[in-house]
Amino acid sequence: MEEAQMYPGVSIHATAVVDSGAKIGAGTRIWHFCHLMPKARVGENCILGQNVFVDNQVSIGKGCKIQNNVSLYNGVQLEEEVFIGPSVVFTNVINPRAFIERKQEFKPTIIGKGASIGANATIVCGIRIGAFALVGAGAVVTRDVPAYAKVVGNPARQIGWVDKEGNSVDNQPV
Repeated sequence: MEEAQMYPGVSIHATAVVDSGAKIGAGTRIWHFCHLMPKARVGENCILGQNVFVDNQVSIGKGCKIQNNVSLYNGVQLEEEVFIGPSVVFTNVINPRAFIERKQEFKPTIIGKGASIGANATIVCGIRIGAFALVGAGAVVTRDVPAYAKVVGNPARQIGWVDKEGNSVDNQPV
């Protein structure tokens, strides 16, 4: 069956691979060379840029934008309206070894509603990035980030607060 019939109201580029069983919400656009595994879940009105990989056991809330060259591995959960910049890296095992299978040790990573992660950031597994938080480009996030926090650097450290629109504010938003 053609993907257009399987996913009405969804735009899927001809070079994308969507495995049977993947769930995709109406209004979502999937661009060149993407791959969605059978148990991937993508909400309504999302945009998956070129070369995005969505593993099994990944959920993407409605209205998310995932830029080019991002791999969302097993255990990553994006709440609604999350922005993931180009080439952001997610991990799912703390101490990987090629010769030891550790799939039973996958750790979930949760990105809160409205959060934004800048280009080339690395998100170590097992953490939560709070709602509307802002992670700077190139940051290496190794621990939880509070809602509305602005973090930068390696390792990422908090340098301030942002409002819902991502503007810097002097005090923690309520």
